[in-house]
Amino acid sequence: MNWQPSKVFYGWWIVGATFLIAIYTGGTVFFGFTVFFEPIANELGWSYAQISFAASIRGLEIGLLAPLSGILVDRWGSRKLVLSGIVITSLGLMLLSRAISLGMFYGAFALVALGVSACSSSVLVVAVANWFRRKMGIATGITVSGFGFGGLMIPIVVRLIDFYEWRMTMVILGLGLLVIGLPLSIVLRDKPEQYGEQPDGEVVTTVMNNKDSPPLETFEIDVSASRALRSRSFWHIELALLFQFVAMQTVITHVVPYLSSLGITRPISSLVATVLPVLSVGGRLGFGWLGDKFDKRRVTICSLILTSLGLICFEYISLGRVWLATPFLLLFGIGFGSNVTMRGILLREYFGRRSFGTLLGFTMGILTLTSIAGPPLAGWVFDNWGSYHGVWLMFASLTIAGIIIVATMPPVRTT
Repeated sequence: MNWQPSKVFYGWWIVGATFLIAIYTGGTVFFGFTVFFEPIANELGWSYAQISFAASIRGLEIGLLAPLSGILVDRWGSRKLVLSGIVITSLGLMLLSRAISLGMFYGAFALVALGVSACSSSVLVVAVANWFRRKMGIATGITVSGFGFGGLMIPIVVRLIDFYEWRMTMVILGLGLLVIGLPLSIVLRDKPEQYGEQPDGEVVTTVMNNKDSPPLETFEIDVSASRALRSRSFWHIELALLFQFVAMQTVITHVVPYLSSLGITRPISSLVATVLPVLSVGGRLGFGWLGDKFDKRRVTICSLILTSLGLICFEYISLGRVWLATPFLLLFGIGFGSNVTMRGILLREYFGRRSFGTLLGFTMGILTLTSIAGPPLAGWVFDNWGSYHGVWLMFASLTIAGIIIVATMPPVRTT
């Protein structure tokens, strides 16, 4: 098939496709899971800790597969991974609809995790990064914002559960992923050079300089994956983002049951769960822009401060202080979104593009694997004491520790 470049740079079609894939997978597999807690517990009699452990299984498997996904996307390209991931995730969702035991429930979640790992944010970001250089920040920000807008699917999922119950809703979501995701995955391409184009849609030209003018040179850090993984800087980045990531995963999983335990109605709890990822879009795009303009370590510290303050507000929400949900949403939502964007920005700043997909995959693997204890811990606290209070202050302390880690992170080496 002959490749015919269009007036619109094809990289933007890839951005659009990854954005829509991110909306659907984020809304169904990640953010939407919180509204399934109560109907599953009511029907099957399982505890919150048992149900939330499924999210940890999902995190464990995604974490184990993330480094492999990063290596494969560097070598094979994104289309094959995303296509297979959509099919497997859809099958997993439909299998979840048939679960009658914890073993079957966890097994279905493992299948979902296998599929999602092939169309995760790290794979989608690499698909976009291959087509952009100067505009990588805004292009990547748009893609990862799709996961934030996935929160808009929560009211849809709630209505589907209310109308069809949770089992049929799983089937509908699985079929919807096939109908929407398969055509979008076909849009993806590997690198623009393979189709006669250049990153950002630039036209290659030769510029004749004055013989007395010095040659124009640009410096870009270029570090191998093995060297990066042995560096102190890499582990500072990992630890700081990890503490923030644990809090993110736990809040996302428990936001509806936590607010419901305070006596806040399910519609309001669902609204908070919906608005949270949508507000994270401000962090994803805003901190991407800030990261291009200012020192990236200081920008990351600001992100951690916002997350800490948001968690403190979350801790003290009650029926008499429902207004605290507003600063929580603003502070935590923006801080939460910034984490997603800053991963790629920091890795690119410190280690370059040579092994970007591999390093991003390893980063996601480490973050996901080590954060799986968060949701079950919060569920265990509630099951034993009938309250979540104290949990959110603990996570706020961890993010404050992350601030110290970033502040002591060594600067970028340019030699």
